[in-house]
Amino acid sequence: MSFQEVKELMEFFESSSIRELNLSMESLSLYLSKNEQVTQLPVNQQSISEDSSSTNLDVLSKQPIMADSKESQESDVTPVKSDSKTVDAPIVGVVYTSNEPGAAPFKQVGDKVEIGDTLCIIEAMKIMNDVKSDQPGTITEVLIKNEDVVEYGQPLFTII
Repeated sequence: MSFQEVKELMEFFESSSIRELNLSMESLSLYLSKNEQVTQLPVNQQSISEDSSSTNLDVLSKQPIMADSKESQESDVTPVKSDSKTVDAPIVGVVYTSNEPGAAPFKQVGDKVEIGDTLCIIEAMKIMNDVKSDQPGTITEVLIKNEDVVEYGQPLFTII
């Protein structure tokens, strides 16, 4: 893999919604992460060139590669009040806040919820999965928008 290909891969990674990428090839091992907490792993410095005619560049170092974007760091941090609980995504997929396009959302800020109430639907591999409330209370925050792509464990709603 040439330096230009690695650079293009890093640019694609930065502009995508992918949070982590771990690539291992014969003479290359590359780990990219947008997460704030990164465990540093010992890495041998290697050439990224697969053929001997390319320039040897030390791409891997002992420092992790991280996205240095204030926007992504600020958007990932959601303060949660101590007396409130979040309802998190049980799977990765596309979230729908209503039963059909144009319909009213299942739940909005201020709505009362009971255990078992449907809060939203997450589509994964063409299967619709209801996300139900596991506690009674009142919706204080809706942390997603219709048709957002959500990650496993991502907070969706805050309930008091």
